[in-house]
Amino acid sequence: MLLLHAAGILAILAAVLLGRWQVDAWQMHREDRAAEIADDAPVPLRTVIGADDAFPADGVGRPVSATGEWRPDETVLVAGKEHDGASGFWVVTPLSVCEEGCASLPVVVGWSPTEDSPRPEPGPVEVTGWLQPGESAGPPDDDPADAVLPTLRIADLLQRVEGDLYGGYLILRTPAEARAGLAAVTPESLPDPPTFTALRNLLYGIEWWFFGLFAAFLWWRWSRDELERARASASSTDDVRSLSEHPDDGREDPAERIPSTS
Repeated sequence: MLLLHAAGILAILAAVLLGRWQVDAWQMHREDRAAEIADDAPVPLRTVIGADDAFPADGVGRPVSATGEWRPDETVLVAGKEHDGASGFWVVTPLSVCEEGCASLPVVVGWSPTEDSPRPEPGPVEVTGWLQPGESAGPPDDDPADAVLPTLRIADLLQRVEGDLYGGYLILRTPAEARAGLAAVTPESLPDPPTFTALRNLLYGIEWWFFGLFAAFLWWRWSRDELERARASASSTDDVRSLSEHPDDGREDPAERIPSTS
């Protein structure tokens, strides 16, 4: 039994370690994916996402280019963004893009330590940058009437920007003059890649952990059955021993109850 216990422990340990290895590979692929495409040549925005499209899984961090017109009056700030260890705000200005019907693309122009920050000058412009999906997690907006957001959620921009919105936002790369007075937001500032990048490795990791749980269940079930069998055997042995030591067991012999015929 000790050998079987050791085999069960080794099987569970192997499943846990293999699962951890696959999850680490999943995380590594996610990081590599963001780094791989950060320096790629920009592609037209319309080839990655349309105005009414859901954000594509392979569009995270992809460099794109777009032509439109700044709408500085609809600029918002996103709080809680860090730069060189200091906390501040992202300055987000919509860019009206009319390539396939007009819709606004939120553009992170730069970072500011205070709410009093410059905005891009109105007018046409061609921009390049890194495409990102809207942020999903974060605290609620305590004051929906102001221009400061806790997170860059596309849904929160709907009541602050006129017209349609793209299903993601752009972190500005060029032109640099559009961020005059603001610190540049670099690829290192980009949010983590999506969960579904290298999903196969993640699923393999979960599968190995499931195998480990199954091995633990089999070990527990086998141990329980062995204990019940041993207890049943011990109980049967005790009964036989008791009968051999006390054959009458305090019971009356049935022959004594037969009346005499004499």
